[in-house]
Amino acid sequence: MKTHFIAIGGSAMHNLAIALKDKGYQVTGSDDAIFEPSRSRLEKKGILPQEMGWFPEKITADIDAVILGMHAHQDNPELAKAKELGLKIYSYPEFLYEQSKNKTRVVIAGSHGKTTITSMILHVLNFHQKDVDFMVGAQLEGFDCMVKLTQENDFMVLEGDEYLSSPIDLRSKFLLYQPNIALMSGIAWDHINVFKTFDDYIDQFRKFVASITPGGVLVYNEEDAEVVKVVEAAENYFRKIPYKTPEYEISNGKVYLKTEMGDVPLSVFGSHNLLNMEGARHICQQLGIMDEDFYEAIMSFKGASKRLEKVERQDQGVLYKDFAHAPSKVKATVKAFCEQFKKEKKYGFLELHTYSSLNPLFLEQYDHAMDGLDEAVVFYSEDALKIKRMEPISPEFIKEKFKNDTLRVFTNAEDLHAYWETLDKTNGVFLMMSSGNFGGLDLTK
Repeated sequence: MKTHFIAIGGSAMHNLAIALKDKGYQVTGSDDAIFEPSRSRLEKKGILPQEMGWFPEKITADIDAVILGMHAHQDNPELAKAKELGLKIYSYPEFLYEQSKNKTRVVIAGSHGKTTITSMILHVLNFHQKDVDFMVGAQLEGFDCMVKLTQENDFMVLEGDEYLSSPIDLRSKFLLYQPNIALMSGIAWDHINVFKTFDDYIDQFRKFVASITPGGVLVYNEEDAEVVKVVEAAENYFRKIPYKTPEYEISNGKVYLKTEMGDVPLSVFGSHNLLNMEGARHICQQLGIMDEDFYEAIMSFKGASKRLEKVERQDQGVLYKDFAHAPSKVKATVKAFCEQFKKEKKYGFLELHTYSSLNPLFLEQYDHAMDGLDEAVVFYSEDALKIKRMEPISPEFIKEKFKNDTLRVFTNAEDLHAYWETLDKTNGVFLMMSSGNFGGLDLTK
């Protein structure tokens, strides 16, 4: 099969391109910019475009599938040529469904926790050498590629994202998967640039539940009121399995899960991670993994990349980085960090740089998000606001919306880096939350 990727360099797209190459497909692609690690990984597989840009001449009548990434625009010249030739154009999730429509599809959805839960499931399956196809949004220990597609596997585990499918398909990605088994971890308004109201956002999850195949299974977080409302209002037929935070204790800095089989020591911490783990356990049950086998495997799970991930520093300082940037994720991460390090001085840094997080109306969702930290810092770039053509935001406005008068607010990277240099990294513990890099801050030294 001959496939061409428009915007091959994306974090999701390049993984799919590699998976198809490994499956034996003929793969080509284009992009206007490709960064690491995508560049090196595509080059290693021999599918890195020779030059950057869009080239309509690459689009030929013998291409079986054109896969269109979100990074491309509607007026992309390669897309126009594909339409002109009448080629089959897929969005990323649409193509994944085509690859898995004859398999049992397991879809993990939710505003927060979906990457971690998917990662936990794959870790357990991998530990017990149970082979499945999959797609997950973070790099996992023991996995070379974040997409796996085969002819023979019976199951496919998919991280279900509610964001848009492609520039020409404005449906939420997870609406294309039609799950046989699904999980919903939580609902908290996100992607305000696309979903203008909370109800519009919730409606994507209503549609997701409605897309579960007849007689399927939904594992859901019964501690989330919005999730419960959506599940109770569903009119289609499926089996409902609720889950909640399991019992646990922290002893000498180590988290122990309380189970009928005894205390299980864990390598991760935070009540939200324990909640995620319980959801993963129920999904694994559906895939034939017994509880004792689940606990045996989960002990060695160290977390998904950038999810409360410990950074090895040159000075032995204790520092964790987390992808958290949406309000619900920030609150859960800060709570977990404060619970884990009760006696130490706790520093927390948050970078705001997504459209949603810099929207004045949305900023109210961050109220008390940094509470419990001894030193709390918020960084956003005034230059980023200009690039996004957004109105300026004052530090005082940030403090007001976070409801935190002691919050330190930095609006340019130089000032933030200067403050960082004044801190003794071995005196206290540090939490760095961002989907960016704090203006190029080196967290290892």
